[in-house]
Amino acid sequence: VQLVESGGGSVQAGGSLRLSCTSSGDTGSAPSMGWFRQAPGKEREGVAAIDSRGGTAYADSATGRFTISQDNAKNTLYLQMNSLKPEDTAMYYCAASSRLTGLSLTPGTYNYWGQGTQVTVS
Repeated sequence: VQLVESGGGSVQAGGSLRLSCTSSGDTGSAPSMGWFRQAPGKEREGVAAIDSRGGTAYADSATGRFTISQDNAKNTLYLQMNSLKPEDTAMYYCAASSRLTGLSLTPGTYNYWGQGTQVTVS
């Protein structure tokens, strides 16, 4: 499974961004997907996750501001981010898991990763 993120950029506090992650390969083997982020000097953390039934989970920091969704016809995962804060600044990664059938915000449960897209909020 190959994952390619896009949509990052620089935005002022209070603004919005939509990240996209296009997947290819044997995508059916990795039905659970998620968004993660990593700021300089910090560990990678889960932001949002979605399973094959459309169930979702969010980190407390993302609840109410971020929305994860997917378009199966386009093999694309999205993360709509609203009301962005400077503390949201990080490299954002898309991930997929062939080890899960449900939801997880734990990076170690994912075995496919994209290269990341930078989000900077000032």
